[in-house]
Amino acid sequence: MTRTSLTIVLAAGEGTRMRSSLPKVLNPVAGRTLLAHVLAAAPRGTADRLAVVVGPDHQAVADEAKRSRPDADIYIQTQRLGTAHAVLAAREAIERGAEDLLIAFGDTPLISAETLARLREPLGQGASLVVLGFRAANPTGYGRLLLDGDRLVAIREQADANGAERAITLCNAGVMAIDGRIALDVLDKIGNANAKGEYYLTDAVGLVGELGLVARVIETDEDEVRGINTKAQLAEAEAVMQARLRAAAMTAGVTLISPDTVYLAPDTTFGRDVVIEPFVVIGPGVSIGDGAVIHSFSHLAEARVGAKAQVGPYARLRPGTSLGDGAKIGNFVETKAAQIDAGAKVNHLTYIGDAHIGSGANIGAGTITCNYDGFGKHKTEIGEGAFVGSNSSLVAPVKIGAGAYIGSGSVITKDVADDALALERNAQTSKEGWAKRFRDMKTRHKTPKPG
Repeated sequence: MTRTSLTIVLAAGEGTRMRSSLPKVLNPVAGRTLLAHVLAAAPRGTADRLAVVVGPDHQAVADEAKRSRPDADIYIQTQRLGTAHAVLAAREAIERGAEDLLIAFGDTPLISAETLARLREPLGQGASLVVLGFRAANPTGYGRLLLDGDRLVAIREQADANGAERAITLCNAGVMAIDGRIALDVLDKIGNANAKGEYYLTDAVGLVGELGLVARVIETDEDEVRGINTKAQLAEAEAVMQARLRAAAMTAGVTLISPDTVYLAPDTTFGRDVVIEPFVVIGPGVSIGDGAVIHSFSHLAEARVGAKAQVGPYARLRPGTSLGDGAKIGNFVETKAAQIDAGAKVNHLTYIGDAHIGSGANIGAGTITCNYDGFGKHKTEIGEGAFVGSNSSLVAPVKIGAGAYIGSGSVITKDVADDALALERNAQTSKEGWAKRFRDMKTRHKTPKPG
């Protein structure tokens, strides 16, 4: 039988140690904020609830929580008096009742939904509290998990640990699950008799033992519970996340020719037989269809790539781009808010923005859709099978009909009918001998350069 849960995520907003004005949990890993990663891992069943505790004056953190999980309730910790005090900022949510209370932190972006689910399992087997632990390569600074058999009896902080306890490598990750029936009673009993006068969530372990109840530990790997406090740690988490995403993509059948040079987002979706060449960056919101090829040095974000389409090299697909099956975006092409239908080609040195290009159309090198007039954006529509010659400027709003032909070097400001030729150029002037006379004039009094 499925157990109901309340997940409380403590979303600390300070960024002091990262030397940034940006709240810590709003820093990105793989194009998604630290907080959003944790919220994505939190349970989201119909019977599950989510509460996010933020510090005062951190509206941006609250906004990100609601953007990532609209089902989240936001609570404010008005004073920073420790982790237990932060959890109790969501007292109203706890009082509503749930079988499991799950507590996580907004700066651990590598935590997985699977691990959070495992953390809850011992609660259904008689445990009253479960702590997530890991075996630290260097345990210095971490709280040690003290066991009696398979029971957790205490969490000993580094400063309070004796020599034998400091030798323990099983450490506290901070993430915890508590039986919802006793959660509020235990949290209310936590005192602040410590040097900082704060209320520590770790004290809940001893209190559960005093009640004659059982606390247990489940383990995960150290990478999964990395907390982020510095830009160096942010970079380390990025590396771990990218390694995960690349491995998952290749397991799903994607060909990554040089995996370490490709950057992915957690929500990237791939069809079958996709090929990604070296030095490609794929941001959030990208889907790539069967048999598509993304050539080197391309950057995609919030874009759809159809089956057997080709992108790049050196292409940029910005948000709102949609490529139909077999479409081709070539080198040094940028697109934005552009629907490019099946079989259309935009091969070279071109900008296509706020546009719809019909199937089979061909866009020549150096073409620009002039979509912005300094105040607003306007749309360019190019019909099926149209041919736009090189170095053309299409001044939006404008429509190019199906099968129409635009002569190279044209500036098109008016609609073009189906199957028509549009050509806009000044008459060419040629002056015989002008170049020689110009050179003679410029060099007549010029001293030759030394050889």
